[in-house]
Amino acid sequence: MCNLCARRAEPSNSPSSPSRRAAISMVGAISLLGMSATARAAQSRPPPKPDNALTPDQAVERLMEGNGRYTSGTTYDRDFSSERAALAGGQNPYACILSCADSRVSPELCFDEERGDLFVTRVAGNYVTNDLLASLEYGVAVLHAPLIMVLGHTRCGALSATVSALEKQTEFPGHIQTLVTALMPAVRAVQAQAHADTLVQAATIENIKQNVQRLKQATPILSNAFQNSRIRVIGGLYDLETGKVDLVA
Repeated sequence: MCNLCARRAEPSNSPSSPSRRAAISMVGAISLLGMSATARAAQSRPPPKPDNALTPDQAVERLMEGNGRYTSGTTYDRDFSSERAALAGGQNPYACILSCADSRVSPELCFDEERGDLFVTRVAGNYVTNDLLASLEYGVAVLHAPLIMVLGHTRCGALSATVSALEKQTEFPGHIQTLVTALMPAVRAVQAQAHADTLVQAATIENIKQNVQRLKQATPILSNAFQNSRIRVIGGLYDLETGKVDLVA
């Protein structure tokens, strides 16, 4: 059978038929055009919180000014109902926070911010996991946040448990041991230099620094944004007694 006859004999709904291929191509083109139009429309709309459109340096300054208000007891009065409608259609947070899950640490409170200002991810021990990395990549690539802060805190239970595991071979039930495994490199890194009574604090700061470096080097999204100065990645230590956040990385 010649090629022409073969093509004529081929069912029109066959995946390899010219008409089928043409239809698929047309649907694909329409979908791409639709997606592009949607993306352009989204970009042309003003952000729900225009004041959150900041440079990386401005984002750091605003974050620390908010902590200053928090520690001094001069936080802003909030009317949460006023922003609800604007945020229903989207978000543009000015900072991503990788925080410890400790209930005594609340990023929105300690930086005196509202809903829609901070894109917060949390895990005990504030370290980078694949899921949290994906969330932070979303915050930077899609929401265009110019800043990531790794936020640890004093007297961290996860770091204390890791020190106990190293010094006393303590084992923990369930999946808690995975936290210890993830945090152990920070404890080992400072074990020789720190005194026994300051090892947890030293390991807490080292853990923050190690995860700041991890995020700076996380390919392809965060490393590219960092190298091109679109984001800053910093580390903060929250003091449970004073509420003050000190930059440590």
